[in-house]
Amino acid sequence: MTTEYTAIRFELGESDVALLTFNRPNSMNSFDRALLEETHRAIESISNNEVKARALVITGEGRAFCAGADLMAAQGQFAQPRERRDFGGPLETHYHPIMLALRNLPVPFVTAVNGAAAGAGMSVALAGDMIVASENAYFLQAFKAIGLIPDAGATYMLPRMIGRARAMELSFLGERLPAAKALEWGMINRVTPEGEALPEAMKLAKELAEGPTRAFALTRDLYWRSADATFEEQLNYERQAQRVATKTKDCEEGVMAFIQKRKANYTGE
Repeated sequence: MTTEYTAIRFELGESDVALLTFNRPNSMNSFDRALLEETHRAIESISNNEVKARALVITGEGRAFCAGADLMAAQGQFAQPRERRDFGGPLETHYHPIMLALRNLPVPFVTAVNGAAAGAGMSVALAGDMIVASENAYFLQAFKAIGLIPDAGATYMLPRMIGRARAMELSFLGERLPAAKALEWGMINRVTPEGEALPEAMKLAKELAEGPTRAFALTRDLYWRSADATFEEQLNYERQAQRVATKTKDCEEGVMAFIQKRKANYTGE
């Protein structure tokens, strides 16, 4: 990977697991323009096969996963007349492309949440196919405190993950949701001792990276589609995806390994 980054660290490691680390610890990894643009660029480098990853882990450096938008960087909005202010503009130009790129990733990805995952940072954390949080982590819909609405896909994901009542509670009361409670609600997958979220996430990602990559990509797409599909539509989506999966080398290898009672050696093809 030749691209230079300043607001993130991005590396491809063992088993072709890519690790993207938000690297603005002095601001709790809050999103400024550089962090947003570099994050999008890194994700796209996987999607366009410039970086040949078979799984992705996203985490944050220091005491937070991501505290959401950097409001210090957004102060310029208030120099404008009220009728011209629009915090929705950056959503369209920067946040939405990231969330769509994550939704459309051709590989599975895991989020390792340490400390705060607030605002848009919470949205990124919850977009993970698997979500691992340390026991000191918490999730926060912080918008009430600044007179704004939940964004970056929060109003889509939260009611589908935890139900409308709990989603409304988080958004209206603006209270911290500890990792243990998030696990109890079924919002995340695992809670680890403090400092162990990233090692656990990397372990999971390595297992995923050694799996049938194309089938995982199709599975990711199916579960995202299912939120808005009728049962009949979903059956049709499954049929179409299975046709594609059948033609992969990994399918052939998996079936033969099953018959021969050995571990499959998937190549991602």
